[in-house]
Amino acid sequence: MKIRKAYIGTEIYPVYIHENKKEEHTLVAIPTLSWSTIITYEEDKGNIEKRLKNDFKQKLTEEAPEHLSLKIVQWVTEM
Repeated sequence: MKIRKAYIGTEIYPVYIHENKKEEHTLVAIPTLSWSTIITYEEDKGNIEKRLKNDFKQKLTEEAPEHLSLKIVQWVTEM
């Protein structure tokens, strides 16, 4: 499991990333936001970004949803 820090505005959100190679997916969780999701290996980057943005729009304001979703896509695809 990897733990990354997402700096969004004045806030710091710990992002927990666990890759499950056997089941070919990655679990991403942000406990501060009471949020988590599973991203499959087959899922397209563009689709992931859109899905995450929609999730974060309910919990964050302004440009934060786009910024956070881009960071998560980058972290998940580099694994």
